[in-house]
Amino acid sequence: MKTKLNDEELIRQQFITNPNACFEELYSRYVRKVYKRCLSMTKDSEKAQDYTHDIFIRTFDQLSRFQEKSTFSTWLYSISFNYCLDQIKTTKRLPMSNLDGLETYQFADLYEQEPFEERLQLLNQTLQKLSPMEASLLRLKYQQGLSIQQIAQQLGLQESAVKMRLKRSRQKAHQLYLVASNR
Repeated sequence: MKTKLNDEELIRQQFITNPNACFEELYSRYVRKVYKRCLSMTKDSEKAQDYTHDIFIRTFDQLSRFQEKSTFSTWLYSISFNYCLDQIKTTKRLPMSNLDGLETYQFADLYEQEPFEERLQLLNQTLQKLSPMEASLLRLKYQQGLSIQQIAQQLGLQESAVKMRLKRSRQKAHQLYLVASNR
């Protein structure tokens, strides 16, 4: 009868000689626990499944870095927790919206496309003429869709300062855009 190796022994003995078997064994031992960890953090079974898959891929890629300073399970749970936390933060920063339920779609007319591209180039030129802080504020607000409060936290400013800087940046960008478009 073959005795079951603990995680650390399994990694030491099989990771180099038979990495696939090592990974399969670790996966079978911990997949349910990692999934439960992901589910408890995301409250979404599909995301939890996706995250579990990603976590095991990441773990396998990093297995050679496991130094046994803690148990394998502790190390894996740490990777799981940090990965889920990063994904949750990213989702909050870059919200996704579902297009289902939209009844009509508007497509740009081919004749309108050229002026749009010209306006887009003018806008990019305008942003390049702004100071890095002004351009960054406008991008945070209008490209990333952050709230005044989120921008204030990210930049370490008061909300009133963010509002005033945004107002001034918008005004300056508008003036620069008008000058550039009248050429």
